[in-house]
Amino acid sequence: MIKKIIVANWKMNPKTKEGAQVLLEAIKANIKGAKDVEVVICPPAIWLADLKAGGSMKLGAQNCHWEVSGAFTGEISAGMIADAGGEYVILGHSERRQYLGETDEIINLKIKAALKAKLKPILCVGEIAGEEMNVAAERQLISGLAGLSVNQLKEVIITYEPVWAISNAGNRPCLPDEALSAGLFIRKTLTKLYSRFAADKAPVLYGGSVNDQNDLAYIAQSRLDGLLIGGASLEAEEFGRIVKEIEKNENA
Repeated sequence: MIKKIIVANWKMNPKTKEGAQVLLEAIKANIKGAKDVEVVICPPAIWLADLKAGGSMKLGAQNCHWEVSGAFTGEISAGMIADAGGEYVILGHSERRQYLGETDEIINLKIKAALKAKLKPILCVGEIAGEEMNVAAERQLISGLAGLSVNQLKEVIITYEPVWAISNAGNRPCLPDEALSAGLFIRKTLTKLYSRFAADKAPVLYGGSVNDQNDLAYIAQSRLDGLLIGGASLEAEEFGRIVKEIEKNENA
């Protein structure tokens, strides 16, 4: 059984280092005792070196560049993230695809750079309004994982992110049955690219307007391996409830 993974994407929050430290400590207090769920906190990279995780909590970043170093103003490398204490990195998030023009080819280069730096990439795939899920997800998986061996796939976490359902899109939520279908399709695509065994071992998460009211549905009904959480991860008590509920469900 794949250990459940709960990823907190703080995006461009909090505004200060002190705020980030306070939020992290509050989350620690609210998930105290949780040991059967892996919790990954992804703050703005500028705060990474100042935050201390521990136990079942790990740290990650929200992006990286594909080069080791060089004349890339404003960018950070995967190696810099690792040196600052990060162990994971979110790549291919819909906001970076939409607002910053990241292509599948760029994301593929970033995944390879992350793996080279011993980071675990969290690859986001999903469709925008008007796109077919299977067309978008298959394209993003084929291109994003191009050139990766089956051993490298073991280090990659896939997240289904239906862009049309995220909170700032103002549309209806993604139903658990829809998330289930997407998860099955992702594993079907991974089976084509690698093998059934490799596909079954790959963690597949759900990300899209997750809160403490719908979290268990995306785990129990959708049969997914974890969650990528945005806004709710900035509320320490709510995030703590999500972690504890999922751990309780796993141990039931």
